[in-house]
Amino acid sequence: MSGCEACDAKKLVRSPSGLRMVPEHRSARSPFGLDEPPWVPDKEHHCRRCGKCFCDKCCSKKVPLPRMCFVDPVRQCAECALISQKETEFYDKQLKVLMNGATFFVTLGTSDKSELMVCRLSNNQRYLVLDGDSHYEIEIIQISTVQILTEGFTPGEKDIHTYTSLLESQHITEGGNTRAIGMILQYKVPGSEELTQMKFTASEDFSCNKKLSASWLAAMHKATKLLYESRDQ
Repeated sequence: MSGCEACDAKKLVRSPSGLRMVPEHRSARSPFGLDEPPWVPDKEHHCRRCGKCFCDKCCSKKVPLPRMCFVDPVRQCAECALISQKETEFYDKQLKVLMNGATFFVTLGTSDKSELMVCRLSNNQRYLVLDGDSHYEIEIIQISTVQILTEGFTPGEKDIHTYTSLLESQHITEGGNTRAIGMILQYKVPGSEELTQMKFTASEDFSCNKKLSASWLAAMHKATKLLYESRDQ
């Protein structure tokens, strides 16, 4: 277990909307999490996700809401239920891929040397953990730019999936469906205002590793998109 995962204790709490399994300390919450909206009495049939009131017919569906840590499915309006269903797929599939990890050649900054490392999302979903001869822990909330590089194109061309997003409000561009072969991150190191760049390149040694790396990059693309789109939620 890495240092960033040393304090992962959780507690079961009962909110007016239902039981929630949350971190003992708010500082340890997942960056993918959402805050509960203000409570509205049940007789008004409010959506547990957006907090708006609806008639019983328009807010009768109970759907899992993992981003608010609910243990059981909760009442949601039709619009929120569709969003939550898509997010549940992310939690059930892509999040597991990210936490299982994949192998990349990692280049730091402007160095011409790369190191073979395993990259994974920490169990508490707050860090990217890189292990090789070196060790890095990058806090998700400190990442400002994510570029998923696709096969046959160089940085800056139209078919690169770019989410320049996690700390800033910059434009998103999304390319086509070509296979992901790498990633460029820019992030802030605690105590510094300057951005550090790290490049990830999928290994070409074994086809199975290459496929696993591509799946991990696709999951990272979905995770970044989820964080970008939920900034104002």
